[in-house]
Amino acid sequence: MRSTSIMIVGVGGQGTLLTSRILGNVGISTGADVKVSEVHGMSQRGGSVVTYVKMGEKVNSPIIEKGEADILLCFEELEALRWIDYAKKDASIIINTQRIDPMPVITGKAKYPENIIEKIKAEYQNVAAVPALELAKAAGSIKAVNVVMIGVLAKRTEIPEDTWIDVIRKTVKPQFVDINIEAFRKGYAL
Repeated sequence: MRSTSIMIVGVGGQGTLLTSRILGNVGISTGADVKVSEVHGMSQRGGSVVTYVKMGEKVNSPIIEKGEADILLCFEELEALRWIDYAKKDASIIINTQRIDPMPVITGKAKYPENIIEKIKAEYQNVAAVPALELAKAAGSIKAVNVVMIGVLAKRTEIPEDTWIDVIRKTVKPQFVDINIEAFRKGYAL
């Protein structure tokens, strides 16, 4: 079993913790050794948040250093730019095209960078830009952006779709299962 290092980057409130839990549970269901980091960042204040998930035959630590991430799952464009140095040159980089202005931009002290995805595509070959917010809305909830992104990631793995859906069913609260499965399917079909 090949070791896989996944970084999940976003803004507080975007569901990075649930995402890492789903990814970890999928890894466990395949028999992998899995390590998941704690959430790092100002998750309750809308600040930058990062979590790490590593899975493989034997994993010693969940921490991912610069240039080590096999997959960079980015829930917001600026967060993709902020953490891009952690991706391997051949990493799978999945970026939600949503923009969430950080406080310095809101207050006028900074300007949101332009053409982020184009800049990343100039340096990395395996980049997917995902309209996850629109797909989540179509699934029934803007809060399902993270599960749309999981669907896009899942399609790039050898793990069967049914395994992902089963884990989502077991991980999310019962009242949100149908919306999350629909969101997953929309991302998976992209």
